[in-house]
Amino acid sequence: MENNENIKWQEREALERFRLISPLLDPEMDNAKKIQMRNKIAVQNDISPRTLYRYESSFRDNEFEGLKPVPRSGVHSHKLPENFDNLVKEAIQLRLEVPGRSVDQIITILEIEGKVPIGVLKRSTLQRHMYKQGFGTKHLKVYSDARESSSKRFCKPHRMMLVQGDIKYGPMLQIGGKKVQTYLSSAIDDHSRMILSSQFYDNQEETIVEDTFRKVILRYGKFDACYFDNGTQYIAKQLKLSLTRLGIRINHAKVRSGKSKGKIEKFHQVVDAFLREAKLKKITSLEELNRLWTIFLEEYYNKKPHSGIREYYESVGVNVPNEGITPVQEFNRDKRPLTFIDTSTVSEAFMYHVTRQVDKGACISFKGRKYETKPSLISHMVEVAYDPFFPETITVSYPGIEPFTAKPLKIGEYCDKNETLPVGIQLATSETSRFLDALEKKHAQSKKRLTDAISFASYRKEGGNNV
Repeated sequence: MENNENIKWQEREALERFRLISPLLDPEMDNAKKIQMRNKIAVQNDISPRTLYRYESSFRDNEFEGLKPVPRSGVHSHKLPENFDNLVKEAIQLRLEVPGRSVDQIITILEIEGKVPIGVLKRSTLQRHMYKQGFGTKHLKVYSDARESSSKRFCKPHRMMLVQGDIKYGPMLQIGGKKVQTYLSSAIDDHSRMILSSQFYDNQEETIVEDTFRKVILRYGKFDACYFDNGTQYIAKQLKLSLTRLGIRINHAKVRSGKSKGKIEKFHQVVDAFLREAKLKKITSLEELNRLWTIFLEEYYNKKPHSGIREYYESVGVNVPNEGITPVQEFNRDKRPLTFIDTSTVSEAFMYHVTRQVDKGACISFKGRKYETKPSLISHMVEVAYDPFFPETITVSYPGIEPFTAKPLKIGEYCDKNETLPVGIQLATSETSRFLDALEKKHAQSKKRLTDAISFASYRKEGGNNV
């Protein structure tokens, strides 16, 4: 359990560090502006610019893994004062009085007021507890300036620098005797306006967004950043974790800021045109809807000259051919190389991770089914990784053991309510009792020793009479 907690703690810390340096990873930012931004973030989060620079270097060298801190040893470097809870309350009050107060300043005030001895209260400890209670600098001030600057740009200069995503209601389909609402999840390249992935689903869970962006990455490679609204599907923890693991930054539009999502909203007008045509086809299956939609994208939208591309080039003084430029032409003519990632790495990044306790039968329960693990894991907490689109295949991990695929437990025609023991520890059949055989052997040895002792005593006695 402690090892799993360490893993979760490392993930949380890495995500927080990535959040801090995310504005500094923009390749278009010059060095002077980056230094200014780094100093600003350092002040707002009560850390040194040098620490931020170290995080940036670690991310450049090892991406998301480089941001994970060294595992906890389980031993605290100092003992918290007995009145620590009251100190946290006092610190929160000081922060509310002046939101700009740093944690170091708050500690200084508490020390001067005699609330705590000098040097006892550590900045990192107090900052962590204030953050947990919702009074960190992140909760009091958002990086609105960074988001505003990105949303005001008309167009990114190259492909795969920014990908926008959104969900739109699709048509109602008569499937299996009942009406089903469909939803369209799409991803569009900000520069070329080419649709990288778009598909209708029968639900609007966060998994459809993850599926959309996984397909983008597998097909076209890694992109620098993505831009979403604040819908529940786009602020979900799993999506954030998956993209961050691949080193992809996430930006969110300001609330009620429709203009900032202009490209994807303009595309949705094209979707409306398709839906009007699709209505005439009387489609009755999701597969047929997606088949026609794919044809529409490949043969019409992506191959049709886009007015937005013309406007972009004319705004920077570049002539555009009379026939215009299509999204697929603009995407393919861009000289910026595509960065592909190994399929297994992408799959792992989009895996869901949960913990389960192994029962006395060396099994775990997952989504209503029993899965066999290993006898050595009985009573231990293990991590289960699975693809939400294929939940029947799960991978079990535990420190010190090579991850393995767990198989569903097969139950025979006749069984009782007791948990089935794993094969490795099931009772074995035998033709005899090894315990009784061992005792019989020992008994024979004892009798032999007794016989030898009697024979030796008789020999001694006879020998004595002859002397």
